[in-house]
Amino acid sequence: MCGIVCYVGPRDTKSVLIEGLKQLEYRGYDSAGIAVQHGNQIACHRAVGKIVELEKKLAGLDITGESGIAHTRWATHGAPTEENAHPHRDEKENVFVIHNGIIENYHTLRKRLQQEGVHFRSETDTEVLAHLIAHYYDGSLSEAVRKTMGQVEGTFGIAVIHRNEPGRVVVARRGSPLIIGLSDGSRFAASDVSAMVRYTNQVIHLQDNELAVLTKDDVSISTAQAVSVKRDVETVEWRGEDIELSGFPHFMLKEIYEQPNTIENAMRGRLEPAEGVPKLGGIMPVWDRLKDCRHLVIVACGTSFYAGCVGRYVFEKLTEIDVQVELASEFRYRKLNFPHNTFILALSQSGETADTLAAIKEAKRKGASLLGIVNVVGSSIARETDAGVYNHAGPEIGVASTKIFTSQLTILTLLALLLGRHQNLSLTDGVEAIRALKQVPEQIKAIFAQANHIEAIAENYYHCSNWLFLGRKYNYPIAMEGALKLKEISYIHAEGYPAGEMKHGPIALVNPEMPTVAIVPQDDMYEKMISNIQEVKSRRGPVIAIATQGDAKIRELVDEVIEVPPTLSFLNPLLTVIPCQLLAYYCAKFLNRDIDQPRNLAKSVTVE
Repeated sequence: MCGIVCYVGPRDTKSVLIEGLKQLEYRGYDSAGIAVQHGNQIACHRAVGKIVELEKKLAGLDITGESGIAHTRWATHGAPTEENAHPHRDEKENVFVIHNGIIENYHTLRKRLQQEGVHFRSETDTEVLAHLIAHYYDGSLSEAVRKTMGQVEGTFGIAVIHRNEPGRVVVARRGSPLIIGLSDGSRFAASDVSAMVRYTNQVIHLQDNELAVLTKDDVSISTAQAVSVKRDVETVEWRGEDIELSGFPHFMLKEIYEQPNTIENAMRGRLEPAEGVPKLGGIMPVWDRLKDCRHLVIVACGTSFYAGCVGRYVFEKLTEIDVQVELASEFRYRKLNFPHNTFILALSQSGETADTLAAIKEAKRKGASLLGIVNVVGSSIARETDAGVYNHAGPEIGVASTKIFTSQLTILTLLALLLGRHQNLSLTDGVEAIRALKQVPEQIKAIFAQANHIEAIAENYYHCSNWLFLGRKYNYPIAMEGALKLKEISYIHAEGYPAGEMKHGPIALVNPEMPTVAIVPQDDMYEKMISNIQEVKSRRGPVIAIATQGDAKIRELVDEVIEVPPTLSFLNPLLTVIPCQLLAYYCAKFLNRDIDQPRNLAKSVTVE
């Protein structure tokens, strides 16, 4: 992994590919490469580091062509070196290939090829593909790729060009996303729509075990068994300006400030305020079964997992449904025994998260019904699930998720409210919940008014090597999410804990150099959180409180206060997470971190 861009057409191929790679920088990478074909000549250049290093190599070179492929690599097999960067080629330099994913049987294939006299230049699994395709090539690149697909095990999104087939790019996928873009006289392919949204919003989502041949005027799709396939063209919602900084210094800050809009987008057209009932058209295909559901299992990874943890509390508040939340990366290794009419709900920003996708496929084998909440229309999880809800949040470029987290919380609340109103939740409670939800975007804007204050707090504490985040009930997952954000982008060690567990170990860490972020809104956990704060203060630990606006008591106990407006207790996470995001951002800023592309992380985790 991590980024694929392909182009065939009359535009300046090199410029299209480089621009596409830049739009994929947010996914994380450690090297980049490009191959541009003109006639039977292929110019291939690679560089370690950022795309700017590749541009330096290309500066002054006359590189033109009618087709090409480009890639950003995040090292899995082999160190980040120029030899291991993509594109890879065969010994005769006829075949050039780029690849996302992991070839699980590459050791076996590599050994076999070496025994046949093939010399390898790199340490990667990808190079095996180039040599196999060259081995099978007999005048048809698509057939050589198809035969290679039959030999490899694992996941892949690949793009291939051949010296003898100018103006043609062959792409194929199994488990790793590939999207085809269509424009007059041009064809694109990429691992993410953001790479081509400047040029077209007309796309086709390639599905697993499918292969496509791209020329400037045509796309032909077939299965691994050479059966021709017709795919509908879809229109993506994203616009070119959605992937611009728009005056913000970082995408992460921009996306934090977009949350009032993305929460409104999650609710738009989905509320019936007078009835206290949301409308979620995406789940109607399974509504007859879902309305009688009593068992729900939420599966997700990372930030989405913490959104699911909040969702569990919300479902327990509003419905009669028994809810479990499972890490997708561990879910399928357990013995799964679902009660009758169990639904599995997958949360994923990209809709391509490999572990989450594997988890729902395993659940499907066990007979469970599948729901999804994803941000990318036509993504793998969207296609694999029986029904679901889209975030409609636009592209999230920053690797550390912010606006998708609150969008997921909003949609989980709508789903719980819908099911609750068809169970025992009263009209009064439903109307109250919708009224409170509609106020959240403006309440978040009120928190933004404290941005300078939050930045000053971060400036006082960013030098601390260890932080503790504490919360209870609805805000326990926010404590974990707050700690994760700080770790992701500032590289500061942080722990998120349920405050009741303080005396079971973490209190031993408390000292004057370890700030504690206490999430303490005025809800039914308030007095217990006050006790936890006093435990920290008695050991001279500094405390930063995220508290309800106007709480005078808390100011007497802690070192710093960040206020959030009052709301219903189960909606507090939509507000209390905002200061956590801003604290993480400003700490990373003072530490001069690469905020949008933190080290070792990728935006879309498409390998297990």
